[in-house]
Amino acid sequence: MLIDYRPPQSPWLEILHQDEDILVLNKPSGLLSVPGKAPEHQDSLSLRVQRVFPTARVVHRLDMATSGLLVMALHLESQRHLNRQFAERQVTKRYLAWVEGKLAVQQGSIEVPLICDWPKRPQQKVCFTSGKQACTHFKLLQQTESSSKVGLYPVTGRSHQLRVHMQWLGHPILGDKFYGRGQKSADRLMLHAEHIAFSHPGSGLKVSFEQAAGF
Repeated sequence: MLIDYRPPQSPWLEILHQDEDILVLNKPSGLLSVPGKAPEHQDSLSLRVQRVFPTARVVHRLDMATSGLLVMALHLESQRHLNRQFAERQVTKRYLAWVEGKLAVQQGSIEVPLICDWPKRPQQKVCFTSGKQACTHFKLLQQTESSSKVGLYPVTGRSHQLRVHMQWLGHPILGDKFYGRGQKSADRLMLHAEHIAFSHPGSGLKVSFEQAAGF
């Protein structure tokens, strides 16, 4: 359940790319990707986009607290094309995160299954009996005395996957209210979708987009 939802108002909508088939947007932290069920949770990136582009369709989502690149289709055939690529894991994504503690290895993979933690939904948890397969590759980029900057490369796209996987590794993402250690480590979730690549639904050519994190 969302509490005290105060989505950022500026910039109201940040479009990084626009053509006849797709939009590529930079979603700010604190804004829902799609409307919630409650009336006070209607403001969202998709709703803002559809006020300008009424035919825009949702293809994928980012957590409310996550910032970065999000793609929307501008017509049904484009949506189908992109949905197929996501379903077949043909979309390449890279996230940037700051996590608690110092990683002991330079890179690795996390392959632990995830399932919804129903008493705490929308939170997720690791479950080796009923969970769905989930895989995340990670690479250490930088370290301080108390934290690490990592690149995260999800193979699957489970809800809260990167957040739960880093918690399971023992290095929760800074500013994570769901999976952190309880203390306030940052003013926001330090997770940003900085790169996405896929086949353009119009041309069929491989395209990629990048947006630097603001942290």
